[in-house]
Amino acid sequence: MAKLWAARFGKETDSTVNDFNSSISFDSRLYKEDITGSMAHAAMLGKQGIIENGETEKIIEGLKGILSDLESGKLQFSEEYEDVHMNIEQILTERIGDAGKRLHTARSRNDQVALDLRLYVKKEILAIKALVLEFMEALCASAEENLETVMPGYTHLQRAQPVTFGHYMMAYANMMKRDVVRLENCLEGMDDMPLGSGALASTTYPIDRDFVRQQLGFSRVTDNSLDGVSDRDYCIELTSALSILMMHISRLSEEIIAWCSWEFKFVELDDAFSTGSSIMPQKKNPDVCELIRGKTGRVYGDLMTLLTMLKGIPLAYNKDLQEDKEAVFDAIDTAKQCLKVLTPMFSTMEILKDNMKKAALKGFINATDCADYLTKKGMPFRDAYRTVGQLVAQCVKEDKSLADLTLEEYKEYSEHFDADIYRAIDLGTCVAGRCVTGGPAPSEVERQIGVIRRFLEQRK
Repeated sequence: MAKLWAARFGKETDSTVNDFNSSISFDSRLYKEDITGSMAHAAMLGKQGIIENGETEKIIEGLKGILSDLESGKLQFSEEYEDVHMNIEQILTERIGDAGKRLHTARSRNDQVALDLRLYVKKEILAIKALVLEFMEALCASAEENLETVMPGYTHLQRAQPVTFGHYMMAYANMMKRDVVRLENCLEGMDDMPLGSGALASTTYPIDRDFVRQQLGFSRVTDNSLDGVSDRDYCIELTSALSILMMHISRLSEEIIAWCSWEFKFVELDDAFSTGSSIMPQKKNPDVCELIRGKTGRVYGDLMTLLTMLKGIPLAYNKDLQEDKEAVFDAIDTAKQCLKVLTPMFSTMEILKDNMKKAALKGFINATDCADYLTKKGMPFRDAYRTVGQLVAQCVKEDKSLADLTLEEYKEYSEHFDADIYRAIDLGTCVAGRCVTGGPAPSEVERQIGVIRRFLEQRK
């Protein structure tokens, strides 16, 4: 079967080159975008009198038929034609005759694929954004249920200060909020319609790019034809945004993996979102979280693929750009797959509140509050810090907590101590007292939840 571009050549393409050159195995997923863009292009050609209106109608009806047959499974693409564009054009020509040959007037595969990929990425950004927003809803729901669930906060993976599980979850909700904004910024920045750029130098036909822009729902047309066919910045921006998103959910996954262990036992995953061992009958493994953690590296790799592929390409189009699709598709597929399983896994996870409270009672996480108590009584903070450090050292030696010390023992270190020290170092008091903006006090976490819920409401 002769290729659409074969007129220039005196030999058949070697079969190994055909296989190497072909992209139909992965760019076939762009069929809907390709057909949508072609229908808008055909409508413009007719409107401008570049082709006859009757031919426009035949092309559009033919394309609608191809779309219907592809979606119903009645039609399959052929590997004889190297990409989705050639497949659709060939099928169209077979079905409607010479009118099909006029569809490609005033365009190139270069601006055609640039259009298709932008349409696809725009659609997928919205899909990923919806999944992130859904997970944020789950985080808010968990935070509301755990406003007073005290747990240790950590630095250096050492118990540090008391927080609540609700406060912890709102930290991740704020990360997700930034992820949503990054996706929105990517979408706004890429909303330029490239069709009309031609192969690289536009066209001599009197096309109406703004008409096509309106038909396809873009905000703007690209302002330079060389840039229009070679720009893949938005692919880098998307995979960068997805890399950061994956990093965030990988961090949470790492937390859950630790929390599931007997060493922590802060949470219990639902059986439906856990797996077992082929040899150890007691095992209940957090495989979902481990896979999210592992798949994060794939998305990082997709970003590096794009950056490396693009760094040495001169203007305008080069075949290297064919490598953009698999990286973009993989990053999108991976992020969506992870988010789709993360939300139900998280929502069905049991929070073991008593275990969190027991852990918070150990590790002297109220030591800072003890030092603050002395400071409020008039002692300079550095002196208070040293005094409480000495108290902690005594407690460690005697296997006690700060709450176990008698008032007499406290007074051995400072006369500033009084009976109210026990209330000051109570974990509930420690948490409730941290009511500054951003703190873990229940009232403050409620405010934080309200901020996130308003953010979500604005995007419904």
